[in-house]
Amino acid sequence: MNRIKVLALDCDGVMFDTRKANQAYYNDILSHFGRPPMTPDQFFYAQMHTVDESLASLFPDPEDLRAAHALRRKTGYGPYLEYMEMEPGLKPLLDKYAGRLKFAVATNRTDTMNRVLAINGLESYFDLVVTASDVARPKPYPDQLLRVMDFFHVSADELLFVGDSELDEMAAKAAGVPLVAYDNPNLAGNYHIRRLKEIEDIIPI
Repeated sequence: MNRIKVLALDCDGVMFDTRKANQAYYNDILSHFGRPPMTPDQFFYAQMHTVDESLASLFPDPEDLRAAHALRRKTGYGPYLEYMEMEPGLKPLLDKYAGRLKFAVATNRTDTMNRVLAINGLESYFDLVVTASDVARPKPYPDQLLRVMDFFHVSADELLFVGDSELDEMAAKAAGVPLVAYDNPNLAGNYHIRRLKEIEDIIPI
């Protein structure tokens, strides 16, 4: 894979373990309205989709949905950032390829990604952050990866995308970009890894 010039990473489940944070976030919103915690299926959906899509699935009634959005805008995601756990191999990976590769984030998060990078001292590594708010269509559509290619002026085979969900798989396929499936053997990735360090086996140092 000596052609690779840009490495793009999904956030939730790749750069960070966000299960505790997202579970607390959505369950607190549900609790505020007297509703039970998310079911496993609802949580699985929320881990992959945008906050708008996730809340719409939890609050199908339009009036209830408007109230849920009003609450989330008031409380924000800030209190839950402390529950996000950085993958231990992330910084070593970025340090190892710094100066050789360009780095991008392609995530279905909306307005929290830049703050997450700042809090964890990661801002300087990433030349581009593409969230669901930055494109017309979030993953599973290819818009985020197409934006990455356009920004860096690279072709699909010069970009490598690391993702862990079906939405990541679909976006990569639609964009024609090779996918590194992270800790998910069910995905049809070009490569499968369990740890970020294994990227070294794909892109020789």
